[in-house]
Amino acid sequence: MRFGHAAFTMIELIFVIVIMGILGKFGVEFLFQAYNSFINSKVNNELQANSESTVEFIANRLQFRIKDSVIARTGINAPLTVAIADASGNLYQVLEWIGSDDDGFRGSSLPNWSGIIDLDLSNTNSLDSPQTNTSNENTLIKILSNNSADINDSALYFMGSNSDIQSGYGWNGQINDQNQTMHPINTNANPNQFIPAVGTGGFHDVNEYYKLAWSAYAVSMEDFNATTKMGNLYFYYNFQPWEGDVPTDGNKTLLMQNVSTFQFTSVGSLLKIQVCTKSDLLEEYSLCKEKTIF
Repeated sequence: MRFGHAAFTMIELIFVIVIMGILGKFGVEFLFQAYNSFINSKVNNELQANSESTVEFIANRLQFRIKDSVIARTGINAPLTVAIADASGNLYQVLEWIGSDDDGFRGSSLPNWSGIIDLDLSNTNSLDSPQTNTSNENTLIKILSNNSADINDSALYFMGSNSDIQSGYGWNGQINDQNQTMHPINTNANPNQFIPAVGTGGFHDVNEYYKLAWSAYAVSMEDFNATTKMGNLYFYYNFQPWEGDVPTDGNKTLLMQNVSTFQFTSVGSLLKIQVCTKSDLLEEYSLCKEKTIF
């Protein structure tokens, strides 16, 4: 018995070669497009997440700002301070403010500081604040500052105070006069009372409602690279301007890398911030997030 041997014909070979050529051409292009889409999607998602979390982080802390205290600087620790209402453009790279202690005001079951002064029981040498517990507040500040500050580093801001942006908050040096906007305090044996900080004189121009502050905050655009046109965004905290501190006297943490723009502006008491970022993987691709804070 004889068996035949099957083989490809010339037409079949040509057909296979053509199919392989088509697959080779369009298959590689398809893989390239799929890879490119994956990279674009990955970069976009990362930029979206990073910029969103950064803007939310800044906005959450600005929410508890003392509104009249917000200033801008051209650089971290730059001597010239400008009220936020007078700052605009890329010249100002630092946003700085004093925040009230929202954690202490919430307390655990009761506020650590009540925000109310009993004027009938107060005088220039002591302020009586019913339902305030300076001992609990002292413990909280130590925890939040990692034991680098306590309640005797705090100051009071009275609602509706006349604000001198240059001297009233300590932006241009330590406050030694209780006639300024911020009132540096110490505590005594009575947990309901505040006394003037040493060397600041007696209390003046106080009213019933106050906010307690133990730290100022700053967001700064630094490490700018002229070639990539990107820098890093840093957050400063745990410093007391009314004691003569500047941002670099406190703590510093990196908020975001590859930031191309950090801008802010104000309309009345409203603040608007914008953060733009770019990626090294994609040229000419940037993404911006912005937020308005009341």
